[in-house]
Amino acid sequence: MSHRTVAREAELPATASTYYFESIDALLTAALTSCMNEDAERIRALIEAPDDGTDKRRGLALLMVEILSTPGHLLAEFELCLLASRRPDLRGPTRHWAETLRAFARLFTDDPLRVEVFSNAYDGLLLKALMADEPPSADGFEAMLRQLLPDGI
Repeated sequence: MSHRTVAREAELPATASTYYFESIDALLTAALTSCMNEDAERIRALIEAPDDGTDKRRGLALLMVEILSTPGHLLAEFELCLLASRRPDLRGPTRHWAETLRAFARLFTDDPLRVEVFSNAYDGLLLKALMADEPPSADGFEAMLRQLLPDGI
């Protein structure tokens, strides 16, 4: 990837990406971070949505299916996680993502261990779904989410 390629894809002058990003690495990191932040905001909106009688685990299961239907964002998020595992300076966005997942879990439990298990398992569910020939349906995801965050705990 080059600045010229990015500018051409964005239908901008060749100098546009170099004006805003000092390097291809900075541009890539910004793009990956943007994807993760957008999906975090989608979950945050689900958390903050008024109670309409629909179980929020169902809402999250539907969102998971939607995210998988066009997996570009999700792939970018996993790329950012891999980069952050090698570069501590990139861990801020991944911490924000994990905290969003923890906030969702806290809708159902105040058990710190269950909150952490959910936060880690959520990413695992989506990663496995990316690799599956037939990813889970919303019903399948909801069943798994109910195992991770059961009623009455």
